[in-house]
Amino acid sequence: MSNPFFNLYSHGFARVAVGVPECKVADPAFNAAQTIALAQQAAQGGAVLAAFPELGLSAYTCDDLFHQKALLDECEAALAQVVAATADMDIAVIVGAPLRVSHQLFNCAVVAAGGRVLGVVPKSYLPNYGEFYEARQFSAGDCATASEIRLLGQTVPFGSELVFQMEKLPLFQFHVEICEDVWVPIPPSSYAALAGATVLVNLSASNIVVGKSEYRHQLVAQQSARCLSAYMYTSAGRGESSTDMAWDGQALIYENGELLGESERFLGHSHLLFSDVDLERLSRERMRQTTFGQSVRRHHDEVRKFRSVAVPVNPPLEDAELPLERRVARFPYVPADPQRRDARCKEVYSIQVQALVQRLSASGMSKVVIGISGGLDSTHALLVCAKAMDALDLPRSNILAVTMPGFATSSRTLQQARKLMEVVGCTASEIDIRPSCLQMLKDLGHPYADGKPVYDITFENVQAGERTNHLFRIANFNNAIVIGTGDLSELALGWCTYGVGDHMSHYSVNASVPKTLITHLVRWVAESGRLGDEGAQVLLDVLGTDVSPELVPGGADDKPVQKSEDSIGPYELQDFNLYYTLRYGFAPTKVAFLALAAWRDREAGAWPEGGHVARNQYDLAAIKRNLKIFLDRFFRLSQFKRTCVPNSPKVGSGGSLSPRGDWRAPSDSESAVWMRDAERIPDEA
Repeated sequence: MSNPFFNLYSHGFARVAVGVPECKVADPAFNAAQTIALAQQAAQGGAVLAAFPELGLSAYTCDDLFHQKALLDECEAALAQVVAATADMDIAVIVGAPLRVSHQLFNCAVVAAGGRVLGVVPKSYLPNYGEFYEARQFSAGDCATASEIRLLGQTVPFGSELVFQMEKLPLFQFHVEICEDVWVPIPPSSYAALAGATVLVNLSASNIVVGKSEYRHQLVAQQSARCLSAYMYTSAGRGESSTDMAWDGQALIYENGELLGESERFLGHSHLLFSDVDLERLSRERMRQTTFGQSVRRHHDEVRKFRSVAVPVNPPLEDAELPLERRVARFPYVPADPQRRDARCKEVYSIQVQALVQRLSASGMSKVVIGISGGLDSTHALLVCAKAMDALDLPRSNILAVTMPGFATSSRTLQQARKLMEVVGCTASEIDIRPSCLQMLKDLGHPYADGKPVYDITFENVQAGERTNHLFRIANFNNAIVIGTGDLSELALGWCTYGVGDHMSHYSVNASVPKTLITHLVRWVAESGRLGDEGAQVLLDVLGTDVSPELVPGGADDKPVQKSEDSIGPYELQDFNLYYTLRYGFAPTKVAFLALAAWRDREAGAWPEGGHVARNQYDLAAIKRNLKIFLDRFFRLSQFKRTCVPNSPKVGSGGSLSPRGDWRAPSDSESAVWMRDAERIPDEA
């Protein structure tokens, strides 16, 4: 048996499918055959739920033929075929059919699995405007007098207040509504979500007119986001009558406002759309957003009307490996689409600048002090300071930028710092910290003061602390505030020296911006031409520089012997781990599963997504090794540093680590539970 780690169902996902079968008007036998064929494909593809269009067994455009007994009898016979076919498939199927109940005709969704009908949901809202006149043939769901009906020799639940529970998947509860139901101010699925449904399904026969496709996207996206749910939407396609309407067969699957999949429209044949829904993510979002629970309380009378129906489907947990099919971004903090990426950069800058402007205005300060290393973080922070001064109509000379070479500063970063300060137009100064550091080392009795090459943590921290001491004294002397440069990635990993510039300041502009995003922010400024050709080149030079604290002297080649990523792992991978740990609280095994999906079967190369070069291909062993580094540093070693960070604006929904905002945690907790879970990750795929 294969390792369950490699199966998407082991990590809170479920595969679903929406089908758009070719149909023939008033030919239930043909329509049933098309539906069964797609259902079989869905089951073979690993899905546990497949949904098909409204009135799909009869076709939607039968008009007054719906009142013909011969057609209704044939529809029930076709339904019996579909239900019987599910006996040989481990999948739940939802089909649309006209059904006679207590002298009334209802537009229904029938849920079947294991060769049995599990429940029937009538359409709640019947459109009777424009090209629609459903009230001519059908009764609305609330006209029903029974909560159970006899169908195909069974007594089955009947009503719009049914939530179907997958017996083997506790987080998978689904609700079905029909077409117009989602177009009304309060769709039935809204109450169903409050009653526990995580997957909302819509069987539709929506005809197509100009602009309607985009509006469907808006409806489905908003309903899935508002209900913190997945939303499966399928509509009628080829074969419906063209007497007065046309049909595009649009199928959509959304998850919490994000599009997972969309079928091609106007296809001339039956087609199927798969997506992998993250049920755990939806559950965690509901748990995190406590107003969801408050809504349950407020609408208790509606919620308590819902009945639960068990669905006996066995997900393919013990079959062959079932990898994730949905695309997982390698850089979750950076949009892959260039236009969205540029918009993100503009918004992040605007947030940082506005926050700094407010802090300076409220404090009555007009000057800032910032240390410039020639590296990535201080470069970005300086650019933010420059825009803040512009916004305040203050000269950029009010930025007191200081570069402070020490024992290990390379000529490359020193030249970059000098050039950057020049092109920005700030007041630039340079202080050699080596004399004051030597005095401190001498006072400590450190061997280096006697000429011995001892490069320990004290040797490093003396330099970092001396730089910070200068910055605060310069700020005091000039009635200014110190701007911090440390970023979110460094705070997460504790890769900052307690009480120094990457940890402590009067105000920190980068503290909720991860390294991968800062990389692109700097590149975006370079490519925008905001600093001219000369400024763009220095920014590109900064981007091409290895991230290093430059605290330990290098060799004769003037290159730093320290590289941050050699100690804490690659930022592109650690930012991935941070996002899914901080934003969703996923277990390490799931984070690793997602990382494997993100880096699997995609070649490294220039700008594959998110504006980044994927410098490495990470196999499962590398993913596990770096994840364990992240987990121990994040949960055990670093929280005490984060409990006293300075004020800083939150810039993204990915979270921040401010003890006053997103993240409150004890400073002396253990990492054992996360490390034990990480040990369950296989060493290789």
